[in-house]
Amino acid sequence: MAKRAYGLAVALAVVMGVLTVATAWALDLPVRDPDGALGPSYVRLPGIVLICFVADVIPRALIRARGVRGAWPEIKKIAGERWSRGRLTLIVLGLGSFYLTYVGYRNLKSFLPFIRDDLYDVELLAFDRILTFGHDPATLLHTVLGTGTAAYVLSFVYIAYLVFVPASLAAWLVWSRSLAGGFWYCTALCLNWVLGVASYYLVPSQGPFVEEPSLFYGLPSTETWALQAALLGSRHDVISNPAATNGVQSIAGFASLHVSVIFAAALITHLTVKSVWVRWSMWAYLAMTMVATIYFGWHYIADDIAGLAIGGASVWLGAIVTGHSMRGNHRGQAFGPDEVEPAPAETPVERATVGV
Repeated sequence: MAKRAYGLAVALAVVMGVLTVATAWALDLPVRDPDGALGPSYVRLPGIVLICFVADVIPRALIRARGVRGAWPEIKKIAGERWSRGRLTLIVLGLGSFYLTYVGYRNLKSFLPFIRDDLYDVELLAFDRILTFGHDPATLLHTVLGTGTAAYVLSFVYIAYLVFVPASLAAWLVWSRSLAGGFWYCTALCLNWVLGVASYYLVPSQGPFVEEPSLFYGLPSTETWALQAALLGSRHDVISNPAATNGVQSIAGFASLHVSVIFAAALITHLTVKSVWVRWSMWAYLAMTMVATIYFGWHYIADDIAGLAIGGASVWLGAIVTGHSMRGNHRGQAFGPDEVEPAPAETPVERATVGV
């Protein structure tokens, strides 16, 4: 059962790592840590595990002890219950698989201009205008929503994705009642990176904000605008002299990974979480993210449609390999109050996977 839960995620990490190194060697390009500005990965990843441990154990201990007094015995008890060696091994496997796949995804995305210099922005923009009867979708949204408060709200929604992805993965691996459920989400994320980078190579594009920047001149200076400027600068640096920069090239339009990842998260949440409020909050987040991608010119409509397809396929394939169903019969098994521990399984890894 444990191998079934994490097998594909580990395999994807290995394949993406080998493919990244082989491509870098063939092109004589460096492999970069896309998040290197936050410190070395051998410090970041253990730090994430430590944060997960604290966030999992301390609140539970305070609730059980009904306050700070008497919390220490509960901390030791909960740590022993929920953080066995087998469970910790699976959490590290999940985070490691996700991170290695993500690093491969970001580097292969960065290599794209060196492999394919053709772009399909003209065709994608024309398709957008067909769908909106001759109009530009971004302009329609600017007219309907305005370019004041809406710009700042949608910018916050779009930028929040950068925190949402690692935070949601940590939550699923740490707080989910079943680590098999956590690996469903972890595997879906890894599949998103793999299918997403494949779509970049299939239909290379840069997005409306690069193809038709004049459409977005009326927007205020938001964090999204600053991010777009930074990405354009990084793209120029990487293409001009990849050995002279520690950054990566991160501009690719088709498909939208913002949409695919959040759709995957919303779909798994809908299938596993009992709270109606949580489920519909995720769908609202997805809807606002899709609007933001068009509003700021990150993506074309076709990019968002492809993102939905990738997100759905990732959840479906992840369900197959981790032993889950798409019928919603797992609802209530993801998050909730502590329950009685299951009978000890044959091995620590099996016990960690059966339930927490």
